[in-house]
This record gives sequence, C-alpha cells and structure tokens, in this order.
Amino acid sequence: MRLSVFFLPLMFVACGLGPTQISTGGDSVVGGQELYRLGCGSCHTIPGIVGAKGKVGPSLDGIAGHSYIAGQLPNQPPNLQRWIQHPHSIHPATLMPELGITEAQSRNIAAYLYSLN
Repeated sequence: MRLSVFFLPLMFVACGLGPTQISTGGDSVVGGQELYRLGCGSCHTIPGIVGAKGKVGPSLDGIAGHSYIAGQLPNQPPNLQRWIQHPHSIHPATLMPELGITEAQSRNIAAYLYSLN
C-alpha cells in the first residue's frame, strides 16, 4: 500500500498527467529575463532568478498555488497581470512600485511566475 502511494505521482508524471500549466499567453523565459532586468528580486525571493533573495515583499515561489493575489484578487492570469502592471490601482498603499510594465511584459512575467508551481 505504501509503495502505491509513492509511485502513483511518479506514474502521473511519466504519463504526462502532472499539474497543468496556467496559460497567460506569455513567454516564461522572457518573463524571467524581465524579472531580472526590472530588479524584482530586490524585494522578492524568486526561484530561478539570480540574486532574487529580497525580503521586502512576499516570496513568489509557488504563487500559482495561492488563492489570492495581494490578498484581494482571485489568482487568475488577468488579475496577476493587472497587479504586475498597476499594483496601486488594486492596493493604493502597497510598497510595490508602478514600473510602467506593458501588457506583453506582464503576460511574460505572469507566465514565469505560474511556471514556478
């Protein structure tokens, strides 16, 4: 019985039945580059981004598994993209800066963040 509990997830992965990727229409590789270029790691811990060990904002590891974004918005791609682009429109007192991120950049960044789950 214990072995079957251990091997069941491995069988799902081998059959391609692992967790599904959340589609943002963006490019996760480009999103990772944007996160680095914009310096997001100075405030956030972000797996896979060199030097991204910030402690000001929350860790972004496993963000796809979170129920809410900024404690207010259901965690869905359009909401994450809106938060990335215009955090002050959602939470005016947030410390997260408005960086002039474009819609395409927000799709790419969201794709990267959702790939972390």
